[in-house]
Amino acid sequence: MLPVRVRFAPSPTGALHIGGVRTALYNYLLAKKTGGSFVLRIEDTDQKRYVEGAESYIREALNWCGLDPMEGPEQGGEYGPYRQSERRDIYQKYTQQLLDNDKAYYAFDTPEELTEARSAAEAAGKHSFKYDAGSRMQMRNSLSLGAAKTKELIEAGTPYVVRLRIEPGHTVSFSDIVRGQVSFASEELDDKVMMKADGLPTYHLANIVDDRSMKITHVIRGEEWLSSTAHHVLLYRAFGWEDEMPAFAHLPLILKPTGKGKLSKRDGQKLGMPVFPLAWEAEDLIGFREAGFDPRAVVNFLAFLGWNPGTEQEIFSLDELVEAFTLDNIGKSGARFDYDKAKWYNQQYILADSPEELLPKVKPFFVRAGVDTTDDHLLKVIGLLRERVTVYPDFVEQSQYFFGPVTELEEKIIRKKWKPEQRAKFEQLQNQLGQVDDWTAGPLKEAIVAFMEANELGFGAVLPILRVAMSGTTKGPDAFAMMEVLGKDAVVKRLGEGYDRFDAIKAG
Repeated sequence: MLPVRVRFAPSPTGALHIGGVRTALYNYLLAKKTGGSFVLRIEDTDQKRYVEGAESYIREALNWCGLDPMEGPEQGGEYGPYRQSERRDIYQKYTQQLLDNDKAYYAFDTPEELTEARSAAEAAGKHSFKYDAGSRMQMRNSLSLGAAKTKELIEAGTPYVVRLRIEPGHTVSFSDIVRGQVSFASEELDDKVMMKADGLPTYHLANIVDDRSMKITHVIRGEEWLSSTAHHVLLYRAFGWEDEMPAFAHLPLILKPTGKGKLSKRDGQKLGMPVFPLAWEAEDLIGFREAGFDPRAVVNFLAFLGWNPGTEQEIFSLDELVEAFTLDNIGKSGARFDYDKAKWYNQQYILADSPEELLPKVKPFFVRAGVDTTDDHLLKVIGLLRERVTVYPDFVEQSQYFFGPVTELEEKIIRKKWKPEQRAKFEQLQNQLGQVDDWTAGPLKEAIVAFMEANELGFGAVLPILRVAMSGTTKGPDAFAMMEVLGKDAVVKRLGEGYDRFDAIKAG
């Protein structure tokens, strides 16, 4: 396959949804696979919805995922500017070309007049008002008003938009790499606005002009843009560029965890899971980064939301994804957002990392929780817990007893296992452990096993008692490794304190 030029073209209107990251990923993979170019273009022509900080958020999110553009607002490139708001003169030129060739027309309808037309359509029992060949002559535009009146209105400074002129009675067809041949009857289409009253283009005009001028070869975007592609094909025809049209690939929707409906930020808020790559403070939205995910796991997870390599392999590095990726293996059906699967991916990357590799990734979560410790101690804790966690905050939640006193006890176990009449034996074990010189897991196990044999006690009678005294729970890593990391002084002290608390529980 020849080198492609692909673009990721988000609008800076808020946080970048995780579906947008998947779109960027697929574009990136195809560019890298073919030795082509991955372009970041900021589509900021909708100034009413522009949000300060959204563009920098987009760049940071792509960088965190390792999807760095080769061309863009910061990187530059020979096809810039890469912000649409900086390309106003270009769009004005092509809008005038459409008007001169009768492919578009001026429309002077006020918001109130459009609202009135919609109300009239509803009153007449129509599903909705459509500005098209069937209604345009009843509206205020250059086709219904004539050249002289149009000139008069323009010279008077009357606000107007420019609409694409679509005639009924023909079929608009195009080939989609994911969906095959797609066709629309032209009478289904409305005369969409190309240029707004503020002099900036709509997405429809801008993306066509920019894709052509930036020599984009493949447009890979979400399914929600499929129906608009008919208008885009008509624009290519109107400009005489049909032979230069890029290949289209419309990606399947990312569905809610239930599989019903498109995943939204409300699903994230409702279910307490991230649906954005990074946190977005403006709306108090959590991101995968802040939830404790490795970006490699997020990329791996996203790759499989709509694509499949056709093999049993599930764990792919970014380089391996580049090697395996093809547009042909993208499915048509919506992909269910399985958060448990996302955590499974993250767990695999945690297990693949050494404690030393995990330390800089995990430590910020301990700092945020106010845990004061040394790197050496934290490394030992990470080594103990890495097989038991799925996201980085789990290290903090499951290790509180390594950094402070035991505050809560698993009382149900104590009521079942603790026998006050055997306290003397457990105090004997406490004293024996205080005499152990080699405070490592192996010798500690030997000492405890020798104690159990001498007192005819089994593991089930002893280890739960030790675990609860040391950590408050019977859950956790290997008990002997836990003792090693806690240290002799802490273990001996906690056993004594634990026995007192156990007696109180049984007595109460």
